[in-house]
Amino acid sequence: MKLWVIGLLALPFSVFAGERTISIGGDVTEIIYALGAGQTLVARDSTSQQPPQATALPNVGYMRQLNAEGILAMKPSLVIASELAQPSLALQQVEQAGVKVVTVTGKPELSAIDEKIAVIAATLGRENEGKVLQARLDRQIAAVPTHRLPVRVLFIMAHTGITAMGAGSGTAADGAIRSAGLENALAGVARYQSLTQEGLVVAAPQLLVIGKASLQRMGGEANVWALPGLAYTPAGKQRQLLVIDDNALLSFGLDMPTAMRQLRQAAQAVEP
Repeated sequence: MKLWVIGLLALPFSVFAGERTISIGGDVTEIIYALGAGQTLVARDSTSQQPPQATALPNVGYMRQLNAEGILAMKPSLVIASELAQPSLALQQVEQAGVKVVTVTGKPELSAIDEKIAVIAATLGRENEGKVLQARLDRQIAAVPTHRLPVRVLFIMAHTGITAMGAGSGTAADGAIRSAGLENALAGVARYQSLTQEGLVVAAPQLLVIGKASLQRMGGEANVWALPGLAYTPAGKQRQLLVIDDNALLSFGLDMPTAMRQLRQAAQAVEP
């Protein structure tokens, strides 16, 4: 094979291998590693905890509180950011400084996973790897039963202390619950709402779902069951609680099939 042909074939790899990439969003970071492009990363945001080697990278901060100076200090040539980080003045400033910024969808839908992989793969010149990854994820999702199961699920999030919020429509938790063929007990309200005794009784959840981080903030399972009104709900009476990895369920990333399976199995265990 002529040398100039070899050079042309090698060009895409050499160009993309020279990228200095910063990833913003745990789902984005996981996909970059799964595509075999982890060596291009020079930093990540605080939500990027997987795979474990990602935590060895410098942390540029929380995705919704980014600082342009901190990002530019890493001398990136590319920033791949979740749409959930937008609108971001910091990312605008980074782009104005000449750094390419690529935004990846943050839609809480199963179809978004393939879209994320396609965009990131194309950006990093890993289209073939992207197609293989998409096919694998599609098979995993197809293996999870998603036909309708009339179980009312309440996702609880706690930001600080024992303050508990319930996930209504338009949230990632709502999208995950519906993707698993289940019913969101708070589908009638928008976004996250503070949980009240009256609201819990009316919602009548049959299954509670809480992230590990939120459970820790609430001080353990006993404080969950102590929420006013919960004892009068089917979930409270039967002590039906699923503790799950927050990012796996809410990020609509590579761990979504596992999270969906856990959610579905917990719902199937609920007594009719």
